[in-house]
Amino acid sequence: YFGRRVSQQNVNVNKKQRKAGESMRGFMDENFLLSTETAVALYHQYAKQMPIIDYHCHLSPKEIDEDKRFKNITEVWLYGDHYKWRAMRANGIDEAYITGPASDYEKFLAWAKTVPMTIGNPLYSWTHLELRRFFGIKEILNETTAPMIWERANSLLSEPSFSARNLIKKFAVEVICTTDDPVDSLEHHKNLKNDPSFTTKVLPTFRPDKGLEINRDGFVEWVQKLEQVSGIAIKTYDRFLEALESRIEYFHSVGCRLSDHALDDVVYEEGTIDNVANIFLKRLKGENVSFHEERQYKTVTLLHLAEMYAKRGWAMQLHIGALRNNNSKMFQLLGPDTGYDAMNDGEIAKPLVKILDSLERKNALPKTILYCLNPKDNHTLASIIGSFQGGVPGKMQFGTAWWFNDTKDGMIAQMKALANLGLFSRFIGMLTDSRSFLSYTRHEYFRRIVCRLLGEWVEEGEVPNDLEFLGRIVQDISYYNAKTYFSFGSEM
Repeated sequence: YFGRRVSQQNVNVNKKQRKAGESMRGFMDENFLLSTETAVALYHQYAKQMPIIDYHCHLSPKEIDEDKRFKNITEVWLYGDHYKWRAMRANGIDEAYITGPASDYEKFLAWAKTVPMTIGNPLYSWTHLELRRFFGIKEILNETTAPMIWERANSLLSEPSFSARNLIKKFAVEVICTTDDPVDSLEHHKNLKNDPSFTTKVLPTFRPDKGLEINRDGFVEWVQKLEQVSGIAIKTYDRFLEALESRIEYFHSVGCRLSDHALDDVVYEEGTIDNVANIFLKRLKGENVSFHEERQYKTVTLLHLAEMYAKRGWAMQLHIGALRNNNSKMFQLLGPDTGYDAMNDGEIAKPLVKILDSLERKNALPKTILYCLNPKDNHTLASIIGSFQGGVPGKMQFGTAWWFNDTKDGMIAQMKALANLGLFSRFIGMLTDSRSFLSYTRHEYFRRIVCRLLGEWVEEGEVPNDLEFLGRIVQDISYYNAKTYFSFGSEM
């Protein structure tokens, strides 16, 4: 009886849905994520065709320079993608089929087995967006469809039009900013800059984390590499700063306009230049540096670097709050960036404000983008940037929802915090933060959510139903704000 009653209820529900017409929508149709008529109009008329400026990613400039061809979909899709690796582990997939010795086909099948379990996770949407936008494959990926999808995707990947550069061109990517160590030669960036056949600008980003982490293994060896590439004998802290500035100038000459710092812990510990010089020399001699001394060194060095960025009109990115390499056993086996990180919950407001205020007092605060990994800090960062605005529209940015937060809910939460406390219309928008050439669909995902949010505000009567006005805001957030903010200038 109960079963018959439930069945009848389902029939009644289905009848109501059919009468409503719009109640039942097809999976990932053309209006995916667009919940109002205004959102539909904003996306299709204003957002959809905008070029992409991917101002923070982890793509390989070497692979772009060499126009890499991919032997199969696993190589372009699963290699290095710790988002997918985490999901596969949660689904009980053996490590052999994730980072281990299994064949690429076996790893693809393991991912196909996991995909149906990712409903509610953005990986489900991203997976099918990538299959549709790059390969024209509309079938749902699962264990049944996997062999067919493997064959079709690999057949396309064998064509020249699916090389690394052509995947970039397919999404009208105007600028790519990679993530680069100060000791990198940037040879591939220079090759690309001088190649008239490829119009996308591939620019370096200065990422000096290894120079700030004075207590980590390899610090002294890294300083020796810096010495070699800069041609400056680093016997003192002053010469160390000189060598860093020489590399900043070199990066600038190749088109760099951004720095990037991983501030897993935000620290501010005042110290004199003499204090820090002695700390630096201690470490070069192989002596231990105390916790207090490490904080002094990091603070003073970051402030010096920020002044160098400001002098050149760069933007400084601060990625705040990662708790890295939590599984020590797997860290020993696989190393960093393999899917064993999480959100940190430490104090950030006071030390961060002290850093920014110290630079502001010297008129040396660069354009700055603050990203938080823990959403508890959304309103903290959105309020802090308001304390240091001025001189440049949107000078201080609350960066887009990052890493664990680049979900539909995470993006909406970040944008609402910014809108409530700052200027949503000055937001510089989305980035991929990815190692995959198939990640450009994330910009579509983001733009649909921007249009969804604005459409809901119109629906509630919170903003005027002025499509042209709102359309300009959508295009600014999708493209124009970033283009103006980063001052790529002739590099554009």
